[in-house]
Amino acid sequence: MFETKVLFASLIWSSVGIGCFIYGKKQGSPGPLVGGILMIGASYLVDSALVMSLLCSGIALGIYLLSKRQN
Repeated sequence: MFETKVLFASLIWSSVGIGCFIYGKKQGSPGPLVGGILMIGASYLVDSALVMSLLCSGIALGIYLLSKRQN
């Protein structure tokens, strides 16, 4: 069953994931590359907009913290 909230959250988080994936691929950075793949996967596998948003926010925070740690 598709709900509007879930479809909208999936659109947003998969778009962010694709952006991270492309950035990681072009920069040769494994953090954004893997994080982008995880966000895309989460947007397909999770059926709750809230859980999807919390999970993808955590992944995005992890990408940010990893990038700050490497610098």
